[in-house]
Amino acid sequence: MKRNPYKGAFVVVEGLDGAGQSTQIEMLEKSLKDLGYPIAATKEPTNNVIGGLIRGQLTHDWTASMECLQLLFAADRAHHLDRFIIPALKAGNVVVSDRYFFSNIAFGSPEINREWLVNLNERFIYPDITFLLKVPAETCIKRMEANRFELELFEKKEKLARVWRTYEYLAKKYPRVKVIDGTQSITQISGEIIELTKKALKEKKIVPKRNLV
Repeated sequence: MKRNPYKGAFVVVEGLDGAGQSTQIEMLEKSLKDLGYPIAATKEPTNNVIGGLIRGQLTHDWTASMECLQLLFAADRAHHLDRFIIPALKAGNVVVSDRYFFSNIAFGSPEINREWLVNLNERFIYPDITFLLKVPAETCIKRMEANRFELELFEKKEKLARVWRTYEYLAKKYPRVKVIDGTQSITQISGEIIELTKKALKEKKIVPKRNLV
């Protein structure tokens, strides 16, 4: 994997489904916008044609092998990078993404060889900072059961526990992955993420595009 060579910064938020990453991404985007940083928000899987196929598999609308699903994730990511992420980084934006290749390796590894998944994603650019929200699988399941009519393919307690173990492995294997205690209050989590993001932006010499009074 190669480091982000572009002038913008690439920030990713990861975690088990139900860990609260969507809420934290919204708060991070708002805080950075208020500070004057140009933001490009996105998520994976995308809403394009390939992303639609992935969502159909996750919600049981159609079925294929797990290898096929992971290849679709990789294809979706390649298209996402070419059409959205890289152009936004070249323009100097702070790209904030809800999930990236870490999700595929973590969620795919219970059924597919982990090294195969790593190799499948090795040519993609590496985020400048990744936040991994640590929330127990039991808590995630309770949150999802309270808010969703039907759980998706990966959203089962035993599998989520195995997924989290792979996330922990990835946090040790790759640099610039920050594990955040997701059981703290929403504002505590947000404050920690915002401060670490500001530090990462400073290291890349990215400054707000407008002067705030």
